[in-house]
Amino acid sequence: MEKIQVVIDTNVIISALRSQYGASYKLLTLLERANFEVNLSVPLLLEYEDVSRRQTEELALSEKTIDDILDYFCTVSRQWKIYYLWRPFLKDSKDDMVLELAVASNCEAIITYNKRDFLGIEQFGLRLMNPQEFLLELGEIR
Repeated sequence: MEKIQVVIDTNVIISALRSQYGASYKLLTLLERANFEVNLSVPLLLEYEDVSRRQTEELALSEKTIDDILDYFCTVSRQWKIYYLWRPFLKDSKDDMVLELAVASNCEAIITYNKRDFLGIEQFGLRLMNPQEFLLELGEIR
């Protein structure tokens, strides 16, 4: 069975690092065994790193732990080089980076808590889902 291709927005990663009780954390625990595959680019990984390192104290995680988590994320993700830039499409260039990766990797969905930041992406054949909605669709929660 072919896996569902997704891009995970930075806010979902940070949410997962903040608490092991939410849908974001559950989503990340399923990375290797669920029916979906995460797509990643260097710019998006650098954003994950930048935002998480700025919040190390708040997250109660060491930089080494964050590095280990991001290294793991890299090993379980499909990695892409983005060669074209047709920005701007969205209001925030960092959101455009997520959209470009989703389009280049033929994703079905972007997983985010900030749906309003991605208005209009349906014209690219993409869906917006928060982690809980995505887990419900996968049948991982009820």
